[in-house]
Amino acid sequence: MSKTKITAFLLVLLGAGCASLQPPTSMVKVPDKLKPGANESLAMIVPAKGVQLYECRARTGQAGGYEWAFVAPEADLFDARGKRTGRHYAGPHWESTDGSKIVGTVKERADAPVADAIPWLLLAAKSVGSEGSFSKVTSIQRVNTVGGVAPKAGCSEATAGTPARVNYTADYYFFTAK
Repeated sequence: MSKTKITAFLLVLLGAGCASLQPPTSMVKVPDKLKPGANESLAMIVPAKGVQLYECRARTGQAGGYEWAFVAPEADLFDARGKRTGRHYAGPHWESTDGSKIVGTVKERADAPVADAIPWLLLAAKSVGSEGSFSKVTSIQRVNTVGGVAPKAGCSEATAGTPARVNYTADYYFFTAK
């Protein structure tokens, strides 16, 4: 390979490396009610893959009725290169491998634009762990969801207490104060 080609290749790599230092930009279109506050900016996009846990329970206020009740998420979180960087679990909590952790509270929800996918959400976030990548997060959007909805059948008096693990993927958009 010529010296010119090697130099050009290294410049392209350098340019790509510098581009990755830029803040992420959101390409997903969300309903207005799922937009974060004007005083917040997108800090990172974190893909997640895991399960939504449900349990067959007696339906509240309906004698003899049973339904799949949401229990918690269990998912791994990844960076843009696909490396595991944390986990998402009951609370709901998002915990980074650096020890930072946040808990979320649902502010708004909207149906996913694709069938059989859990809703898109906007959550307020509060740090409950040490300093790190998640400690300054103020809001979270759950978007681009696939799967995760409760089973449509199989819940009855005979199966009460039975768990169901439903695969899902989502992108979590983490926002911080400007």
